[in-house]
Amino acid sequence: MALAGRTAAWWARLRSPCPAAAPLCLPSWLPAGPVACERLYSSRGKEKLDMLMYPVESIRNFSIIAHVDHGKSTLADRLLEITGTIAKTDRNKQVLDKLQVERERGITVKAQSASIFYNHEGVNYLLNLIDTPGHVDFSYEVSRSLSACQGVILVVDANEGIQAQTVANFYLAFEAQLAIIPVINKIDLKNADPERVEKQIEKLFDIPIDECVRISAKQGTNVEKVLQKVIEKIPPPQCNTADPLKALVFDSTFDHYRGVIANIALFGGEIEKGHKIVSAHTKKRYEVNEVGILTPNEQPTHKLFQKLAPHGSSGKKIRYAGQVGYLIAGMKEVTEAQIGDTLFLYKQPVEPLPGFKSAKPMVFAGMYPVDQTEYNNLKSALERLTLNDSSVTVHRDSSLALGAGWRLGFLGLLHMEVFNQRLEQEYNMSVILTAPTVPYKAILSSAKLIKEYGKAEITIINPAQFPDKLSVSEYLEPTVLGTIVTPHEYIGKIIALCQDRRAVQKDMLYIDERRVMLKYLFPLNEIVVDFYDALKSLSSGYASFDYEDAGYQAADLIKMDILLNGNPVEELSTIIHNDKAYATGKFLCERLKDAIPRQLFEIAIQAAIGKKIIARETLKAYRKNVVAKCYGGDITRRMKLLKRQAEGKKLMRKIGNVEVPRDAFIRVLKRQTDK
Repeated sequence: MALAGRTAAWWARLRSPCPAAAPLCLPSWLPAGPVACERLYSSRGKEKLDMLMYPVESIRNFSIIAHVDHGKSTLADRLLEITGTIAKTDRNKQVLDKLQVERERGITVKAQSASIFYNHEGVNYLLNLIDTPGHVDFSYEVSRSLSACQGVILVVDANEGIQAQTVANFYLAFEAQLAIIPVINKIDLKNADPERVEKQIEKLFDIPIDECVRISAKQGTNVEKVLQKVIEKIPPPQCNTADPLKALVFDSTFDHYRGVIANIALFGGEIEKGHKIVSAHTKKRYEVNEVGILTPNEQPTHKLFQKLAPHGSSGKKIRYAGQVGYLIAGMKEVTEAQIGDTLFLYKQPVEPLPGFKSAKPMVFAGMYPVDQTEYNNLKSALERLTLNDSSVTVHRDSSLALGAGWRLGFLGLLHMEVFNQRLEQEYNMSVILTAPTVPYKAILSSAKLIKEYGKAEITIINPAQFPDKLSVSEYLEPTVLGTIVTPHEYIGKIIALCQDRRAVQKDMLYIDERRVMLKYLFPLNEIVVDFYDALKSLSSGYASFDYEDAGYQAADLIKMDILLNGNPVEELSTIIHNDKAYATGKFLCERLKDAIPRQLFEIAIQAAIGKKIIARETLKAYRKNVVAKCYGGDITRRMKLLKRQAEGKKLMRKIGNVEVPRDAFIRVLKRQTDK
């Protein structure tokens, strides 16, 4: 009763008029409600946003792109501080990096947007900023972010200069015909050489030196000049509020209480609370519950009334064309908010926007729950996480040893590790992740198989689907065009490494007198596990690597089986190039010998290609000392006992099944970082 009385008193206080500037501290036991939320915003003055102040001509949408660790997030922090979006404190580090995995690793994984307000020459501007990842595995996040922008800030480290991902991101923006503002960061470093970097930018990107802006994002030097360049160089969005509503969903997250929160970019019309909207993809109808901007936290936008509106009749929350923000419309299923979907008003259909080119998985891995009773929980967690990371592909899979699970497709190895870490941190799920593989193709020659599959070319993501060589005219393996930027003193070692990975050199260009850019055509399976680590080790950490899809090429591929006492173990089968078969087979046999517990009979562990055995390890049997009681006498007595024991072991080996324990599979299948 006391709790109910206190709650009623608090609701009465919330509904009563009070000074707008009075701070409001809600106790932890007070239930959240629409009136409480609106009162909270009103009391702090956050709702005094009149979006009519920002016509299309006063809006700028831009992204920050760069190589990993060149200072994108630090620059975003300074821009938010200068415009007063966040308070200036020493704790402002990676403000837009909200995920735990981002803060732990010090990298941006998820593109984040924030709306900032800036007054330039007496005109108020609304700047929609998107901070993007820098690692090659998250380039899909960059391409999606650029679809909502009209320009980019290209950040280059004054010490390291142009790196591989700098080149890749530049061409993404160039192909999208966006305005590009080159910014040279970290000029406060002792070894900074901005003049050299300006020459690199002019030589590689054909951007005049006088257009480069030298800054120190950490110290805030010249950061204000970047904002001025954004307003001068980046054009406003091309749209008309008189057009019918057309909104692009470029990102989405899942909230346990409010459902799907979709990040949208408006290309026409306007949207407000209460509007009936339709998804072009699912054809479902929704009612808009809330719209707003990110500053960087969610900020609902609507006109501020002099008197607090009664519950259920709050002011309009309007988003105008050209703006970027979020929308909540009661989408409860994770499949309802498709990335690249177009939203329009009910009974006012429009031509859907082109959306996004779907991400192409480069690496596949099996994912299984540690305990099969957790299958449904893991399924729910995967659905919600893939909503937030749409570049992951999911297919159901099953294994005799590991049970029911999924075969997941990722953009790279770091992407796979981050996804697994997010599952553990955000959903408290422990999973078994098998060794990564790449998608192969086979051109069938057997009429029976062509009829069975319905096509002559099939994609193989699981070794169990690998067709026999007799029914295939050609196998194909995926390739990538890799770009390596390195100091010239490491060229010899890096060329040797690339040749060892079956790579073919395509180009070699000196960026300046100290740095070289190499282009190689790599088989994807040669770089997917440990190439990046080997490259960093050879170059003392100075070389950078980026790659893009280059299609498929013919290859001499084989399926290697692992046999235990002559019986194949499907879970351990793998597809490899013929040249690497012996080394891989020997490695797997040695690892299995350490993982499988000894039995009462001998176990032969073999790697086989078809009928040919290419590697073998023998796990010796436990053996009772049957001659312990023979303390003397004729040797024939000892030989008789040993012979009888050998015959028993032979019979046991014939009828005994080798049961590989689950933890042994996990140890063998998991990628070994110390391999």
